[in-house]
Amino acid sequence: MEFSQFIQSLLNGLAIGSVYAIFALGYTLVFSILGIINFAHGAVFTLGAYFTYTLVVGEFSNNGLLKGVALFPNGSPLSGHPVTFALATLLGAAGAGLIAVLIERLAFRPMRSRGADPLLALVSSLGVALVIVNLIQLLVGAEIYNFPSDAYGETPAALSFTLGGKIVIIRTVQVIIFAVSLVMLAALGYVIGRTKIGKALRAVAENPTTASLLGISVDRFIVITFFLSGFVGGLAGTLVGTAFGVAGPYFGVTYGLKGLAVIVLGGLGSIPGAVAGGLVIGLAEAFVPAQYSAYKDAVAFALLFAILLVRPQGLLGRAAIQKV
Repeated sequence: MEFSQFIQSLLNGLAIGSVYAIFALGYTLVFSILGIINFAHGAVFTLGAYFTYTLVVGEFSNNGLLKGVALFPNGSPLSGHPVTFALATLLGAAGAGLIAVLIERLAFRPMRSRGADPLLALVSSLGVALVIVNLIQLLVGAEIYNFPSDAYGETPAALSFTLGGKIVIIRTVQVIIFAVSLVMLAALGYVIGRTKIGKALRAVAENPTTASLLGISVDRFIVITFFLSGFVGGLAGTLVGTAFGVAGPYFGVTYGLKGLAVIVLGGLGSIPGAVAGGLVIGLAEAFVPAQYSAYKDAVAFALLFAILLVRPQGLLGRAAIQKV
């Protein structure tokens, strides 16, 4: 592999790996608090992309019950699609966060309040995910929806530079995805590590009973956790949608599987591990030769298997301590 091709693959891997990382953070946040995988997270990821698309484009023109229904009809105070892409992205992510809170109320809290087996909550979240994706298909169909080409403004479609006498080309959307992901990861790291909310969340994750005795409202901070999880998941959905299109109601399923691989690879419940795992899998996929690109998913999971043979707790996870 030539050095210029190596740099291009590296940049591609960092871009997609950063998306895997922020998507997997949604899994990690919920798992660190409840010890349960939220299988509805992939559906929330999908909803974030659809929410943003709705605000940016204003209507769905292909299929479904909402076909041709204008969100901003002519003559209304909101005609002309006044929502900018940046604002639509934030609103779409916030909407996904609110849906995640609703999922907590419907699928997790009733089970938790009755002391049910955690496996039942996991199955309940899977049921909610199926309801959401089928509702999306009913409303807007299963066709691919692409964001407008000028979603990011007047930026060029691709950036190029010369390295070692070779031209390296990278899509502008990949640079934006990487930059937004870094900002999001830094912001979330600050909230978790430096704020009172973050300290309370870590206390609840460490021991909910003790946190409750210290005056921390466990249920309130579980809701905050689900909102943050849904927000980062919805943001990741929009970022992927701008790069590859919103590929139908089930397009979050693939990323859901990758997210599971990421959190297991990085270490269950470890936020730095989710970031490291996302970047490792993203880079592994990027360096798969073009003629074998159909097998890049297999390469990522083979890497996961190999690393877990050496470190069963993941890259940055802690080995379980057995009390005797």
